[in-house]
Amino acid sequence: MKTTGEVQVPLIRDDLIKVKTRALRRGAWYRVLTRVERACIDLVIKVVERVRSFSLRRALSSILSKLEAALESPVQRLMRGIGADLVFKLSKIAQEWGNKSAVHWAKDVGFMQYLTIMHMNAP
Repeated sequence: MKTTGEVQVPLIRDDLIKVKTRALRRGAWYRVLTRVERACIDLVIKVVERVRSFSLRRALSSILSKLEAALESPVQRLMRGIGADLVFKLSKIAQEWGNKSAVHWAKDVGFMQYLTIMHMNAP
């Protein structure tokens, strides 16, 4: 997979089939995509083994970014916003108190997820 912007664009038929299957299972395929966007992905799956065209790659990128946003869980969405801020603040405070290992807390995804869920469950 190659990266175009923020979304990883699958350039192989098998990757697109996996994305489509995931979207169908979660109910996002028909809810999020228009008929034209669904047809575009279906045609690429049927006709192309590997996407080489820059224009097609760009079109797929916009469609797949819509799907990725719809497939993202609420915890993941909050982790990007609130969780990242909480982890950074706690890491900074712990470093000021003299904890040398707190530098690595800001990169710990598990700790970020824990703080996000604790924040979600706070009254």
